[in-house]
Amino acid sequence: MAGTRWRNFTDLLLLLLVLLIGCSASQIRASSEHEVDSIFYEPFSESFDGRWIVSSKDEYQGVWKLSKSEGHDDYGLLVSEKARKYAVVKQLDKAVSLKDGTVVLQFEVRLQNGLECGGAYLKYLRPQQAGWKAEEFDNESPYSIMFGPDKCGSTNKVHFIFKHKNPKSGQYVEHHLKDPPSVPSDKLSHVYTAILKPDNQVRILIDGEEKKKANLLSAKDFEPALIPAKTIPDPEDKKPEDWDERVKIPDPNAVKPDDWDEDAPMEIEDEDAVKPEGWLDDEPDEIDDPEATRPEDWDDEEDGVWEPPKADNPKCSLAPGCGEWKKPMKHNPAYKGKWRPPMIDNPSYKGIWKPREIPNPDYFETEKPDFEPIAAIGIEIWTMQDGILFDNILIADNEKVAESVRLTTWKPKFETEKEKQKAGEEAAVLSDGLSSYQKKVFDLLYKIADVSFLDAYKPKIIDLIEKGEKQPNMTIGVIVSVVVVLLSVFFKLFFGGKKPVVTVPEPNRAAAAETPRDEGSSGEKEDENEKEEEAAPPPRRRPTTRRET
Repeated sequence: MAGTRWRNFTDLLLLLLVLLIGCSASQIRASSEHEVDSIFYEPFSESFDGRWIVSSKDEYQGVWKLSKSEGHDDYGLLVSEKARKYAVVKQLDKAVSLKDGTVVLQFEVRLQNGLECGGAYLKYLRPQQAGWKAEEFDNESPYSIMFGPDKCGSTNKVHFIFKHKNPKSGQYVEHHLKDPPSVPSDKLSHVYTAILKPDNQVRILIDGEEKKKANLLSAKDFEPALIPAKTIPDPEDKKPEDWDERVKIPDPNAVKPDDWDEDAPMEIEDEDAVKPEGWLDDEPDEIDDPEATRPEDWDDEEDGVWEPPKADNPKCSLAPGCGEWKKPMKHNPAYKGKWRPPMIDNPSYKGIWKPREIPNPDYFETEKPDFEPIAAIGIEIWTMQDGILFDNILIADNEKVAESVRLTTWKPKFETEKEKQKAGEEAAVLSDGLSSYQKKVFDLLYKIADVSFLDAYKPKIIDLIEKGEKQPNMTIGVIVSVVVVLLSVFFKLFFGGKKPVVTVPEPNRAAAAETPRDEGSSGEKEDENEKEEEAAPPPRRRPTTRRET
């Protein structure tokens, strides 16, 4: 009986534990769903048809597609064609207020084919006029905030622009963030975040890293400033006709001196110059190139009379000069140029005229921006590129939510793409054969091979360099081999005596995959090399002084 009661007790305990876990999971799930319900989140995990509305305006011919991000199973909204205008909009079920608390705007963009000229930003639309339809979305649809990358020509920035209604004039004014961060230049996924705080601070993050911090009310951070100037120049004020802004004027009493010759030349012939002794009057500066030969296929009827190209006259290099000698020119001491009266202070000078300042009728004061709420999210861009992929569009009232989305959706993709990019770069280096460093090394070795006192060893040095170019992993071995040759030659030059036998070692091939293992021993190779050097056979080919590029 006791055993039965114990089993019943344990079964009851397990049942309670399962129920507790189930309730906790339900609460966590409910909490998560509530958290998602309290914000807007679009992961594009399913078709966007019916949820996102494509503009029906004629100018927007670009086709949107639901597409996988290259190398992932994750889907996004794709710009599928080049040189098109695109417009698509998603109306929110409930407008999001920007006036109270923290608001986080975040989305991912991947420029799979780069971005030479075009935008990849989002527009957070304010409530539209009555009767407005999503199909009518276009460039004129008013927004509260525009945020995201834009690049074309000299433009390279992550926009943050907000429109604010001036309470005095009733006009909406665009306020642009000054010195915005630049757009990442690679083809990886990047996540853009704008965090609006209750203290009027706005922070711009790229891939979770803060790139810009600004104050919405500061004239240093936004152009034009949200709060207008208290005074403005009076548009009705006009500069008087007699207002003189000239600081200096020509002296009206000045008179040109009688001996001032405006026609005297700047330079005159040097009468004291004497022709240098040895000047060759009858020799031209150039003569027909004595080494030039008429091409065998030259046809006088078709090609004209053949004339040899010109070359510098060698006699002129040994003489002070050739040809007709003329006296050189020198500065004319009588030259004065055109006479102008000297400048004096202007007695009528009144300063630079400015209109008077008047109170600005549009001036107002505020402690925080009076943002219009976000009623819809639109993508309205013109771009020359295709392959732009938007994903994980988020509006949150909590920075932690945005951070969590970055870590779970963007971060894994980004790390995968970085690894793939790194592997591609390494493969490209191998396919190109030589890295830029190796090219510089081989360029230097070719110059060394051209040194005159290495002529006897030039064929072997060239042969080593060419082997190294074909097998980049032998670069170090080639350098060592050439150094051995140089040391041997220097030994002979400095110490004289019997010509040393230069044994040029083969570059280390241990790293090469195709290295055969059944070759003779190193001792046998050295004997063969010594015999080759002693026999001193002629080179197999006449080496070039520089490889073809």
